[in-house]
Amino acid sequence: MFGGILLRIYLTGEVAVEHGEQLLRDADLAGRQGRLALVYLVAERERAVTQSELAELLWPDSLPPSWPVALSAVISKLRQKLGTLGLDRDRIIANAFRCYQFRPPADTWIDIEAAADALHQAEGAVQVNQPQAAYGPALIATTIARRPFLTGEDAPWVMTRRERLREILVRALDCRVEALIWNGELALAQDQARAAVDLEPFRESGYRRLMQVLVKRGDRAEAVRIYNDCKRRLAEELGVAPSDETESLMRTVVG
Repeated sequence: MFGGILLRIYLTGEVAVEHGEQLLRDADLAGRQGRLALVYLVAERERAVTQSELAELLWPDSLPPSWPVALSAVISKLRQKLGTLGLDRDRIIANAFRCYQFRPPADTWIDIEAAADALHQAEGAVQVNQPQAAYGPALIATTIARRPFLTGEDAPWVMTRRERLREILVRALDCRVEALIWNGELALAQDQARAAVDLEPFRESGYRRLMQVLVKRGDRAEAVRIYNDCKRRLAEELGVAPSDETESLMRTVVG
């Protein structure tokens, strides 16, 4: 058994594993290979990862002559490090049929999963017109999704994970803006709405949300400028005009 202590795993920002008062930091993870192996196994923990798949991840340019031995050494070091946190070394990274699988306790907290769960809560609250209930979850999701993921790595699976985090961030920013408006924090709502536009410069709903915040702040001139910026970008990059919904909002802004 792992005991009743919550295991917390951070894959964004500095990779770290926390178990009670004990902390395993990025520098403790047996080098680059250990760090990559841990992050990949945690991120793919719902399935068993073959040894060859993991080896190609760790040595993408050329596999070592005796890569099964080298891979085994990396996993052994990882297990040893996780064991220093009081975790069962053989259970936390299981090995069977030439596969590895990360098997944490059922109540383990993993930051990227926490961000996705928080986004789901925030969007649900906004959809039922309860922005106050979105305040905390949206903050959690944006805080986690803003952190970098495996800085310095550029493998396709890393890029895919970054794209997922970016999507979470954009959607969480939308919810956060609604919650901030509800709470009367219009200046911060404007900053968050503008951040969403910067992340998705061709998404019209982001421009509309920013325009609405600006109108609430009494800055109709800036709302018009944002509309013109949206119109210009859509025309220059996509060859299209703003949607009827955006045009309708613009008419409301200019009165």
